[in-house]
Amino acid sequence: MAKIAYYPGNVARAGAYEVEDCIQPLCKALNIQLVELPKASSDGGNVIKQATPKLQDALVARNLALAEAKGLDIMTTCATSHAIMCNTADDMKRDPVYASTINNLVARTSKVEYTGETQSRHLLHYLVEEIGLDAVRDAVKNPLNMKIAAYYGPDMQRDGACAGDDPFMPTYMEQLIEALGGTPVDYDSKCSSVGSTSMLTLEDSSLAMTAAVLSDAIESGAELVVSACTVSHINLDSYQSKAGRVSGKNTSVPVSHLSEIVAFALGYYPDRLAQLRTRVRLIGS
Repeated sequence: MAKIAYYPGNVARAGAYEVEDCIQPLCKALNIQLVELPKASSDGGNVIKQATPKLQDALVARNLALAEAKGLDIMTTCATSHAIMCNTADDMKRDPVYASTINNLVARTSKVEYTGETQSRHLLHYLVEEIGLDAVRDAVKNPLNMKIAAYYGPDMQRDGACAGDDPFMPTYMEQLIEALGGTPVDYDSKCSSVGSTSMLTLEDSSLAMTAAVLSDAIESGAELVVSACTVSHINLDSYQSKAGRVSGKNTSVPVSHLSEIVAFALGYYPDRLAQLRTRVRLIGS
C-alpha cells in the first residue's frame, strides 16, 4: 500500500468539505494510506507572502518538516498549496543562508527543521505517476461519460511543480479523465489564472479572468469543468454568475473538484454523481 502524508490546504476542511468527503474514500479504493499531520497549519495562501514572505516560508517549511519527521512526502489536492510548498522548498534549496534563517524560526517554535528530503505531490501527479492510469482504470465502477474540460491553473504548471507533465501543454488531467471514462475537452485557457488572490482587491479584473476561462471551456464543447485547485474552484464555481454579468460572456457550466470526479467514477456517492449528470444535462450541454 502506498503511504503519503496528507495536507488538505486552506479550503478542503473549511469552505469545500466536498473535497474532504471524496479524498478519503478514493485513496482507500486505490490503496493509498493518507497520514494525517495534526499540527500542520495554513500555508499562507500567497496572501501572507504579500506582506512578509519569510513568515509564509516558515509556515510552509514547518509543514514540510512535520511530514519529513515521518519519512514521507506530502500530498495535497490544491494546486495553489502544492505550488507554495514547491516554491518554498526550491527557495530553501537554492539559498542555504535563507534556509538556515527559515529553519531557525521553525526550530524555535516547533523543534523541527526542514532538510529538503520531503517533496510536495499534487493528487493529480500522484495518481498518474505513482498509482498509474491502468490501476485507476481498473477501479472505475461508474464511467463519467461526460465532455470534461480540465482546469490546471498557472500555479502548478511552472517548472519544478508540474512533476513529469509538460509545463506549457499539460495532459495529465486529460489522461486521467479518459481513464475515468470521460471525454477530455481541449481548450486554450486551461492554464490561465482566474485571479483568485486578487478577488478582494481587484474584483473586476479577477471576474474577467474567470469569465475568460469558463467561456473558453464552454465554447470548446465542455459540459463540465474540473479544477485541480480548491482555491481557484471558488472563482470558477461560486463567482461564475457574477463573472458572466460583468463580462457579458456565457459562464454557465457545472464545476467539480478533481477529487470529486475521481471518487464518483470509483463508485462513491452515486447520488451526487446523478445530481451532477442532471446539472450537466440542464446547464452544461
